[in-house]
Amino acid sequence: MIAVLAALLPVFLLMVMGYGLRRYLLKEDAHWIGLERLVYFVLFPALLIQTTARADLSRVPVGGFGGALLLAILTMAVLCLALRPLLSRWGIKGPAFTSVFQGATRWQTFIGLAVANNLYGDTGVALASVAMVAMIPVLNIMNVAVLATYARPQRLAWPELLLAILQNPLIWACVIGFALNLSRLPIPQIVHDFADALGRSSLALGLMVVGAGLRAGELMRPGLAASLTVILKLMVMPAIAISYGLLFKLSDVNLAVIALAASVPAASNSYILAKQLGGDAQLMAQILTLQTIVAALTMPVVVSLVR
Repeated sequence: MIAVLAALLPVFLLMVMGYGLRRYLLKEDAHWIGLERLVYFVLFPALLIQTTARADLSRVPVGGFGGALLLAILTMAVLCLALRPLLSRWGIKGPAFTSVFQGATRWQTFIGLAVANNLYGDTGVALASVAMVAMIPVLNIMNVAVLATYARPQRLAWPELLLAILQNPLIWACVIGFALNLSRLPIPQIVHDFADALGRSSLALGLMVVGAGLRAGELMRPGLAASLTVILKLMVMPAIAISYGLLFKLSDVNLAVIALAASVPAASNSYILAKQLGGDAQLMAQILTLQTIVAALTMPVVVSLVR
């Protein structure tokens, strides 16, 4: 429980810092628009390439572990799409639905890696890296497709939708990192050090950008969309993922990291993706903050039960 809380507290503090900076120091929108683009197109892709390229895939049950997480996010995606007509009748339409979909399916890589390292060391990091390889490409394709379809007044044609997916830098980062991992090409240490520096900075800046878009007053009265997303991501998703893990006969540390990866809040760059592709970024910021707060209670319970 201490390890989980230790990983969550810095995340929340960085978001609070972004909120303060936006209101008292960096008040112009241009500052934050530039930071959003920097994180989205440069810093977070560098983290994905570096982590997937260096992941030791030989030490973990890639098929069962990755398969359980992949099936979990696909199941959640189908559930969200099945709920869309009902959500539309409740007033959760278009851009708001895309934020619910992102909030229910995506995972906060930084928290997952940090807690896995605190609990299980190198084995935990290797498992978390497999989770990244299994989930991030599919998650980005799904969420870009959902944003391109529902965040606009008119749906994109299939060629335009495919182009929107192919232009996503996070998808290409996963492809490049995975290709480097499989090719085993020798990469100079200075390149790894450079990518490490870029990747580490993506955490702080990405979370501060989320905090800058937050309206604190709305946290006191979360709407139906935000509340529902918290339930789907922090309660329903872990139950689905653990069920698939048991189906694949995973146990011990493998099952614990499955539970961990499924119970983290949604990714901070969900807010940036919503801003870039026309989603409801304000709702996304509210969802991320609520999930981070509630996850401080739910994550220790989920991981402890599995362990």
